[in-house]
Amino acid sequence: MSRRIDHLVVAVQDLDQAGSFYQRLGFQVGGRNRHPWGTENRIVQFPGSFIELIALGEGAAIAPHQASAFSFGAFVRDYLRDREGLAMLVLDSQDAKADAALFAEKGIGAFEPFHFERTGRRPDGSETKVAFTLAFASLVQASKAGFFVCQQHYPENFWNPAFQVHDNQATRISSVTLSAPEPENLRAFLTAFTGLQPVSPDGDDLSFRLNESHLDVLTPDDAAESYGSIEAELDQPSFVAFAVRVEDIPGQAKRLDSAGIAYQHIGSRLIVPASAGFGVAIAFEPTQY
Repeated sequence: MSRRIDHLVVAVQDLDQAGSFYQRLGFQVGGRNRHPWGTENRIVQFPGSFIELIALGEGAAIAPHQASAFSFGAFVRDYLRDREGLAMLVLDSQDAKADAALFAEKGIGAFEPFHFERTGRRPDGSETKVAFTLAFASLVQASKAGFFVCQQHYPENFWNPAFQVHDNQATRISSVTLSAPEPENLRAFLTAFTGLQPVSPDGDDLSFRLNESHLDVLTPDDAAESYGSIEAELDQPSFVAFAVRVEDIPGQAKRLDSAGIAYQHIGSRLIVPASAGFGVAIAFEPTQY
C-alpha cells in the first residue's frame, strides 16, 4: 500500500483572517464552505492534496466523541480551546470502510467510518456536490494530533486545476513534521497508520515516505533546529510544521518582504515561524530540494 497526503487540517479561530494571511503568502484560497455539523473551512488546493483552514462556525452543533464514533467536530473544538495550529494529518483512501476495519484489526482505532456530504463550488461560482468517507485512527498519548484517511466519492467535483494555480508558484505539499519527545514510541502506530516502514531514520528521528511527500517525526529540539521556532506540546506528540515546494524562492522572499511577513532563511528554505503562521511553521522550499 502506498498512501499520499490528502490534506492537512489547520485549525484557526478566525477563518477569514487566516484566509487573508494565506493569500498574502501567495496562495489561492477558496471560498467559505460549511460542514453539516457547523465547522467551516477554506481550502488551498494543489494537484492531489490540499490545506484545509478550519474554524468553528456560528451555531455549530458538535457531536461528542463516542466509543465507536470519532467526532471530527469535537476534535477541532477541543484543539481550539488550547491553541491554533496544524491539528490533523489526513492520508488518501480508496476504501474508507476497509481502512476502518484495518485500523481496528491493528488496534489503532475501532471507529465506524464517517460519511458526509456538502456543497462545493466550481471556479465559476456554481454549486456542485462533494462527498467523503473518513476512517479515523487514534494515538492515545497524542490528544492534540489527529489522524484519519479520506475517501472522495466525487473527486471530479472537488479537484480542479483552476484552483491549483498560486501566485507564489507553489506546486505541492512536500512534508509535514510531527514533534514527539520520543519519536521511536510512535513507530508502531505510524507504521500501522501509513502502511509503511520508516525510511533512513537519523538518530532518534523517523521519516515515512508518502508518495512524493514525507512525514517526519522529530524531537522538539530537532524540530526547532529545522524550523527556527515551533509551538509544540513538549510532553506529547503534536504537528508543528509543513513544507511546500515553490518554483521561485527569491521571488517568494520578495513576496514575503512586500507583505511584511516575518521569515527566516534556513539553508535553501524560507521559514515562516509558527508565531506568525497561526500556530504552525510554514516552510517554502525549492522544487529540487
